[in-house]
Amino acid sequence: MKGFDFDFLRVSLTDVVDIIFVALLIYYIYNLIKNTLAVNLLLGMLIILIIWFAVEQLNMRLLSTIINKFMSVGIIALIVIFQPEIRRFLLLIGKNTFLQQNKAWWGYLFGSKNIERDNLVRIKPIIDACKSMKKSRTGALIVFVKFYDDQLFANSCEVIDSRISKRLLESIFQKYSPLHDGAVVIAENKIKSASCILPLTDNDKLPPQFGLRHRAGIGVSETTDAVAVIISEETGEIAYAKQGRVRMNVSFGELEKLLNKDF
Repeated sequence: MKGFDFDFLRVSLTDVVDIIFVALLIYYIYNLIKNTLAVNLLLGMLIILIIWFAVEQLNMRLLSTIINKFMSVGIIALIVIFQPEIRRFLLLIGKNTFLQQNKAWWGYLFGSKNIERDNLVRIKPIIDACKSMKKSRTGALIVFVKFYDDQLFANSCEVIDSRISKRLLESIFQKYSPLHDGAVVIAENKIKSASCILPLTDNDKLPPQFGLRHRAGIGVSETTDAVAVIISEETGEIAYAKQGRVRMNVSFGELEKLLNKDF
């Protein structure tokens, strides 16, 4: 009597590592596209693949040729369609590297620990301005970027390039200020520009009470490594947008911790 051959079940250490990396890749991709239009795009592509397989099996030559032509440019189409998600994926990898996650230790070793200590001092005027605007229910959108992209921001903004100031932030978002519409962009420890027109999110699952200010804050966090602080004009509530997701009803203690981590 012949026994069963279980050679195919043999798993090496390399196979285990391979499976772990694939699982991590799927996890990161899922986190990036969750609650975005990319899910619908992937579903549409999956339907096309199923149709293509069925057409090939049924030997439908004309339709098969058309779909094959479409599939031949599939990789280029993927890059074009998922450009924001690919950008965010690469940023996510860069932010989670060993050197990035341990930059505080490297800063301490190379004498730049003072930058970390001074971070709360830099954040204080922003927190104070948010407190004042929350109390007066002044709508505001403040975007924090690590690297200021002149092409993305300067073309649609008024350049300010000033030090961060509570009174300046309040003046910009004051109801009758000519700069109150749009966003303030903060980078390099300066208020770089104001009245910025930002891309709106395409997410159609957001609550209906979200206006243009919330959608713009979420949109810029989807396509760049920026984070956004949004103050509602109707309720005075503070929201915090990062990587396409928004945290509502943020307290000032939470806001300080979030900015100290991301800014």
